[in-house]
Amino acid sequence: MHAEHMASTAATTPRAIQTTYLLLTGSTTLATSMIWGINTIFLLDAGLTNLEAFAANAFYTVGLLLFEIPTGVVADLRGRRLSFLLGSAVLAASTGLYVLLWVWDAQFWAWAAASVLLGFGYTFFSGAMEAWVVDALRSAGYEGELDGVFGRAQAATGVAMLAGSVLGGVLAQLVGLWLPFVLRSALLLASLVIAAIWMHDLGFAPVRQRAGEAMRGLLRVSIDVGLRDGRLRWLMLAGPFVGGSMGYVFYAAQPYLLELYGDSEAYALAGIVAALVAAAQIIGGILAAPLRRVVRRRTTLMLVALIASTLALVLAGLTTSFWIAVVALAAWGLALSTLMPVRRAYLNAVIPSQQRATVLSFDSLLGSVGGFVQPAFGRAADLQGYGVTIVASSVLQALAIPFIVATRRRRDPVDAREA
Repeated sequence: MHAEHMASTAATTPRAIQTTYLLLTGSTTLATSMIWGINTIFLLDAGLTNLEAFAANAFYTVGLLLFEIPTGVVADLRGRRLSFLLGSAVLAASTGLYVLLWVWDAQFWAWAAASVLLGFGYTFFSGAMEAWVVDALRSAGYEGELDGVFGRAQAATGVAMLAGSVLGGVLAQLVGLWLPFVLRSALLLASLVIAAIWMHDLGFAPVRQRAGEAMRGLLRVSIDVGLRDGRLRWLMLAGPFVGGSMGYVFYAAQPYLLELYGDSEAYALAGIVAALVAAAQIIGGILAAPLRRVVRRRTTLMLVALIASTLALVLAGLTTSFWIAVVALAAWGLALSTLMPVRRAYLNAVIPSQQRATVLSFDSLLGSVGGFVQPAFGRAADLQGYGVTIVASSVLQALAIPFIVATRRRRDPVDAREA
């Protein structure tokens, strides 16, 4: 009994909680990133046009919008752990369905339905892991700033993304485009087992409430605590512009760089390029905490990172050089990766614990709204080429800058280093 008590106590220390958080973040990213370097190529190989491929991604966004609030009920009322387990299971199943559709030469409507299912799976993740680690750390007496925690998690995500992207691209070229998808399903199931053993809801008490009433309440909370709260409103409204641009560029970069390189079947190269973006993400995550010690205000870092990443996209879209485009996209990834952990820490410093997963999910939902530009950008890529649409995505991202400026003008205490 004494040994069991010691093990239980060790599992609830701030260090153990952060280790579990990093392990789950890294394992799920390793799984999901197996296809990131080849996803668009996979859809095009299945017979879809650019318009249809990016429309399928838009249906993924539909899944996010439809299920973000309902699955938020699971995280905030039943537990963050349960939400994570369900997300892993649904994503594993929907990824396997993608492989079957590729084998069957399925029609577009089937891809659209499968993409909605993928979005459904991801909604179980959004907000749940962040809410879990913040509540668990506070229950364990952690008194440090969250910027470093999220920065380390982003670095771990980058390492996993680098490994997954390279491995997925190499396996696609050596064996077939289907193999990374099969491995992704298997790794997601492995993450499910890890979470079932080591992830426990700390600092959180389940709430008994009817689902319909809970959903109405969570939607109301999302608006009241999110958009109606002046401390969060403008920062959250910047999400659709950054999310829409980021979602399109990440997937358009795959065929665009192969086009510049001159070999549309260099799948391994596509994976390596995605890994370079991941390497930039690692550096950005590592830099987040040191930069916060130097720069007094979080919004200063956000503005500089947003402007730098926007300029990098302009260069990536205008150049005709493969290597310049690679460097520009790496710079884009580095800048955004510095912004994201700082933004997450700002949000978590404001949101109350009981509503944390709900409001973070709502913030993720707003970011997903920008994904509806993908069919339009995909059609423009068919007509004008990828370079034009990447420049257009930089304009979309730049529209977020005034919202960060509005957040900065509030001079909220959580914006300062001392907070």
